[in-house]
Amino acid sequence: MQIQQLLQAIKQTPNDPGLYYELGGQYLAHNDTEAALQAYKQALKLAPNHPQILLQLGNTETAAQRFTQAADYFMQCIHIQVDNAAAHYNLGNAYIALGQAKNAVKHFRLSLQYQPHDADAYNNLGNALRDLGQLDEAIDCYKQALAIQPTLHHALTHLIHQKQHTCDWHGLNEEIAQLRNVLKRDPNAQIAPFALLAMPDTTAQEQLQCASQWAQQQFGHLQAVPKSTASHSGIKPSNTKIKVAYLSADFRLHPLAFLITELLASHDRTQFEIYAYSYGPDDNSAERQQIAANVDHFVDIRQWSDPQAAAKIQADGIDILVDLTGYTKHSRTSIVTLKPAPISINWLGYPGTMGKLKQGSVFDYILVDKTIAPDAGQFAEQCLYLPCYQPNNAQRPLLDTPSKAALGLPEDAFVFCSFNQTFKITEAIFATWMQLLKQVPNSVLWLLECNPWAKANLLSYAKQADVSEHRIIFAPRVPIEAHLARHTHADLFLDTLPYNAHTTASDALWMDVPVLTCMGETFPSRVAASLLNRLELDSLITHNLDTYVARAELLAKDRTLLNNIKTQLQSRKSQLFNPKGFVQGLETAYIHVYNKIP
Repeated sequence: MQIQQLLQAIKQTPNDPGLYYELGGQYLAHNDTEAALQAYKQALKLAPNHPQILLQLGNTETAAQRFTQAADYFMQCIHIQVDNAAAHYNLGNAYIALGQAKNAVKHFRLSLQYQPHDADAYNNLGNALRDLGQLDEAIDCYKQALAIQPTLHHALTHLIHQKQHTCDWHGLNEEIAQLRNVLKRDPNAQIAPFALLAMPDTTAQEQLQCASQWAQQQFGHLQAVPKSTASHSGIKPSNTKIKVAYLSADFRLHPLAFLITELLASHDRTQFEIYAYSYGPDDNSAERQQIAANVDHFVDIRQWSDPQAAAKIQADGIDILVDLTGYTKHSRTSIVTLKPAPISINWLGYPGTMGKLKQGSVFDYILVDKTIAPDAGQFAEQCLYLPCYQPNNAQRPLLDTPSKAALGLPEDAFVFCSFNQTFKITEAIFATWMQLLKQVPNSVLWLLECNPWAKANLLSYAKQADVSEHRIIFAPRVPIEAHLARHTHADLFLDTLPYNAHTTASDALWMDVPVLTCMGETFPSRVAASLLNRLELDSLITHNLDTYVARAELLAKDRTLLNNIKTQLQSRKSQLFNPKGFVQGLETAYIHVYNKIP
């Protein structure tokens, strides 16, 4: 029955819980969570402790993004019906949303105990184990999910990405080819766009297609918040400030802080009023406090639903909403798709397009530069060109430099380094590094130690390439000031492909370490080249791996040439690490799009 028929039936039989239960389902199907909640509560009042009603109450609270309340209903359901696999599964999902991965693992395992052939439960258990850093078990879960349901494409996506994190390349090329074929043939396939960025050989058009399919699946049903009655004149009155809001999950101790903190303070307050809407965890760090101090309004919206957050942004009269997270961890792109501001801009957090919806692009604009985006057709958004895409603080925290011995480095060796996360290290790139070590005998490769599986695999691959494991040195994760200090002992930073160093490249350049990159065709493969172009160091930009290896060998063997490049880098750093200069180009772009608002 439809809603009106159910309401008529309830008038005739007001004490029938089944009618209220059906009514709740109809409201939920129409995305009216508040009406659904009231209907289910009335059903529960008439049928106390009914497990299915409790389950649906939890599902409704989940749909409303009230995950604490959802978890409470799922727990009540389990208390009454301990073997309810759906309640355990949904409780696990609620715990994931609440950042409680350990609790999520417990309930996904219980769900599988009662329903052992649930591919989605295995996939989500894998996600929870991934969040706990148990990557080997996560990979096993994704494999189990695919064994049960080979067409569970998001499980294949997760499997590939975590294999990349652990540098397990066995069968990886075939799995990536399979996923690309799925993307080509199945418009309904769920493939997380971020994972695709690091997969070798994927094209810009595939990345656009993937982002668009994901956006349509996730946000295609959403309706924009009702328009405010306030009008926009089109040209900024002289006494009116443009309200710019930055939206992010990463206003904390995160690489983002070392890119934008000083930029936020540098905005011209005679023309702009700056907001920050934070929906990520509050780590109480000095970085978060500094970001909050550098904006005019800092609003924590973590506990708010997407519609509530969108309503707040609209009520604040934001003119330009700039999302700094994109399709990365904790993403809440749906806030932007609700169109709470007349202008939306995709920038910095996600190196790619956010895709198209049937009713138009997810974002109005994307901030890029000519190096990153030579072809605007690769983007769903309209390109806004800056002199350089990536901003940087003018200062970074630094400790005293430790000795080489303290870092496990040989005193007299040439030190190649690459402090990128291991998911960026491809089989092809590592093979070129091994070739390079053979061609430069007195050299070592210094890598970031991300996880024990990657370390073991990389050492095994080195051995297979006939390179001594003693020439591969791993740097443990340390606080940023200690990490920067140890760069002093690096001679040349070797970039990765197809996902470059981004903030990591800025770290190296700040510490006067030349970055050698191989530029590809996609956004994430061109960021390091963008930074180097800004520094006029085009000799460090190569276009194929053969040239990349030859250039690295030349720099390792010609100290005079390398030192000349370092001298150029030192003399030109202010061209890159200049937030006050950067913000002028950024504000010019903001004023340009503001004046185009109808």
